[in-house]
Amino acid sequence: MPSRSPHETAPIAPLDAAEVTRWDAVADVVVVGLGCAGASAAVEASEAGADVVVLEAAAMGGGTSSMSGGLLYLGGGTAVQRACGFDDSVEDMAQFLVAACGPGVDEAKVDVYCSGSVAHFDWLVAHGVPFEARYHPEHDREPPDTSGLVYSGGEDAWPFTEIARPAPRGHHPAHADAAGGFLMQRLVAATHRAGARVMTDAPVTQLVVDGANVVTGVVATVDGERRHLRARRGVVLSAGGFVHNRAMVAQHCPAALRCNLPLGTPFDDGGGIRLGLGVGAAVRGMADVEVGIPFGPPRSVVRGIVVNGAGERFINEDTYAGRLGHAFLLDQDGRVFWVHDDETFAVNIAGYTPQWVAESPAELEAAIGLPDGALARTLDAYNAAAQVGEDPAWHKAAEHLVPLQPPYGVVDLGVERAYYATFTLGGLATTVDGEVIRPDGTPVVGLYAAGRTTAGIAAGGYVSGISLGDGTFFGRRAGRHAAARH
Repeated sequence: MPSRSPHETAPIAPLDAAEVTRWDAVADVVVVGLGCAGASAAVEASEAGADVVVLEAAAMGGGTSSMSGGLLYLGGGTAVQRACGFDDSVEDMAQFLVAACGPGVDEAKVDVYCSGSVAHFDWLVAHGVPFEARYHPEHDREPPDTSGLVYSGGEDAWPFTEIARPAPRGHHPAHADAAGGFLMQRLVAATHRAGARVMTDAPVTQLVVDGANVVTGVVATVDGERRHLRARRGVVLSAGGFVHNRAMVAQHCPAALRCNLPLGTPFDDGGGIRLGLGVGAAVRGMADVEVGIPFGPPRSVVRGIVVNGAGERFINEDTYAGRLGHAFLLDQDGRVFWVHDDETFAVNIAGYTPQWVAESPAELEAAIGLPDGALARTLDAYNAAAQVGEDPAWHKAAEHLVPLQPPYGVVDLGVERAYYATFTLGGLATTVDGEVIRPDGTPVVGLYAAGRTTAGIAAGGYVSGISLGDGTFFGRRAGRHAAARH
């Protein structure tokens, strides 16, 4: 049987339908994986009149989605945005996402997603996901209460303030703090209500194709036995990413191996991607990763400065925490220092404390190993800018500009010392309707995909909430179009 080992990278060859002597089960649509994308696909396909079977490798549904903070990136004027007094437009949302999630962003997906965002929010509410019309002012993380709206992508920080009108778009289900588990409880319940048949402890090991290379079913292990399940209309792959397949990570995005917090379940092993590769699918963005640096509160760092190994600032500290982490690891090779003073240091849930404290920049340069005079020049320039409330170098907002005074403290935010959370963003190439496509752009007939198994909206950049947002949105589209195929 082809390998689903987390140590394998090769495409998984399909089974020829001519070798199937008996189908153990038949459905219109077979969905592989019951995270947010799989649940949304199953609900949509079922409500379109299809007979749906969902195969989940774990003992229960939820997947990595249930481990998340639960934010969904939605906008364009949702009911929660309007109730909280924020005016947003499809155009501003799209312009922001193209800038924040690039380079390499799929603009066709962004356009469809933003245009359908309000209707998608309403669909979530109609399927049992509640949102409270309350705005929470702390950025970049799920609110500790049941507030339904938060800034989650640096929309109100440079350079995005010069690209699109800012608006908070992180929609938080009405559950205190991390709401991913709550969200998935509601979506799994909606899957059952819609009539889909769910099989757990049922990993899919192969696709089945006919003589015309049309995907007609899957091979799965159910109750410890090999089973053949026929899909009359289509198969939807929504089996997660590949962050827990270290061989695939080493092959495609080796910098992520340095991160000490891979986010996902053991089933984020790249199996869905390898199944698609086995039938000729194209992949995109396999080198793209998200890198988050949990500060907690996220903006505890903004009143200080961060410097690199040359003792120089390289980013505005008030930007999105994921943008900081991405720059720390990929642009600065994981060698970064947070400089603050007694007034600007904040207690944080990550537990970061100063490794060095000194009265002068020269003492810190010697202790840390920074170039002579570098930190002193950086502090002089920053303090001069803070005195007049402007940051011409990196455009940090005036409200966060505070002159730093001795004694100075420095927190080592290097990749060997701090928390670096990561997951993969690349995967199967798909159309806006979830059709898996080949390198020449033609569809792999009968095969659809959504969620982290695909290359979604996030590419070279990321914003919190876009994984659950585009997973549920494009999961619905994949399920609907699979159900419509005859």
